[in-house]
Amino acid sequence: MSQPRFGRMIPAMVTPFDENRELDLDKAQALAARLVDGGSDSLIINGTTGESPTVFYPQKMELFRAVVEAVGNRVPVIANVGDNCTADTVGFARDVAELGVDGFMCVVPYYNKPPQEGMYRHFRTIADAVELPIILYNIPGRCVVNMEAETTLRLAHDCDNVVAVKEASGKMDQVEAIVAGAPDGFVVYSGDDSATLDVMKRGGAGVISTIGNVSPARMKEIVELAAAGDWEAAEAANERLMPLMTGLFETSNPILVKEALKLLGFPVGGVRLPLVDATPEQSERLAATMREVGVL
Repeated sequence: MSQPRFGRMIPAMVTPFDENRELDLDKAQALAARLVDGGSDSLIINGTTGESPTVFYPQKMELFRAVVEAVGNRVPVIANVGDNCTADTVGFARDVAELGVDGFMCVVPYYNKPPQEGMYRHFRTIADAVELPIILYNIPGRCVVNMEAETTLRLAHDCDNVVAVKEASGKMDQVEAIVAGAPDGFVVYSGDDSATLDVMKRGGAGVISTIGNVSPARMKEIVELAAAGDWEAAEAANERLMPLMTGLFETSNPILVKEALKLLGFPVGGVRLPLVDATPEQSERLAATMREVGVL
């Protein structure tokens, strides 16, 4: 497989908070450096795992600026600017572009349940308004609606700067259809760690990862083995890490990802309401899983 522009293992980075649940920009910079040192190919900042619903525009700007400063030119920094209002997304994306980020991620509009034509026009409007490359994000479990392969492919063919999709639909026939119909340079990323090998077997490029916050080197190993066609070794590495991939989602993401970093001795603070921090029982089960897979 040829190397995609943003690489194969892209953590969706958690957003560190202090004891008052305010942004901890120093810890954000330290975490970004830690993830790059661990082998991450790019970083997505303030996605779902970064608690985007409770980090508002001015704070997002601070966070993007801090990570760009910390990472420099080591890896691309991709800012999640997606919202369910097209005009707000365009205005925000234009502001964020001035910070020196390398690309955008934009989610399917949530709550307002747009039809396929609405999704197309939403993303087309954003793509026409900015120059930076865009990763689409399809996650029906959170957005209620699924962006169909036909819509993704219309965007891929009509917008030169729409370069990838993060597919968290769980629909492997949809992944296959996108891969088969995509123009050169457009790639599909798995939106779920546990589905990564299934997506890559169908021509996907890699993963936008949750577990990459906790064990970037191990997840990087899996996608690189798959990309090299060493499926036996990739399957074995995947199986060893699978209990943690699934265990991190015992409750709402990123509650247990933040708890896992705390257990590793790299605390990044708790989560903001309406999420709640891990219970002692959840933490105990998580620690046992981390020991089982050799991360702790």
